[in-house]
Amino acid sequence: MTENTGVRLGAAPGSRGRTTIADVVVEKIAGMAARDVRGVYALGSGFARSMGSMRERMPGAGGGKSATRGVSVEVGELQAAIDLELVVDYGVSITDVAAAVRENVISAVERMAGREVVEVNIMVSDVKLPDEEDEGEERQRIQ
Repeated sequence: MTENTGVRLGAAPGSRGRTTIADVVVEKIAGMAARDVRGVYALGSGFARSMGSMRERMPGAGGGKSATRGVSVEVGELQAAIDLELVVDYGVSITDVAAAVRENVISAVERMAGREVVEVNIMVSDVKLPDEEDEGEERQRIQ
């Protein structure tokens, strides 16, 4: 007696199963693609960056910058919508940076995750001024 599993012999391997992509995967792809654009200083609001900077200094808290800070997504079976919060460098055209971020994020998510990106919403929450200290250059008060 044989069991009919519904799989046809000779069917293409791509049709033999289902691939699910977690939201965090698309968040990381979008975050990395946005950071690659010239003129993007950081992702996330000032508060989120400050908390992340403190968290990075704590032993065992997971070193490195969070790839998903400033990124939120909604991912469906075929489509994705992405919201980004950016800090841009002073002196760059914000509209040009936003357009380049949109293009880079859409390209990366569609290529890597195979989801049609229906929208990329960008909120610029701050501008990095040349005379401001970088988070990485802040002096620790307690040693």
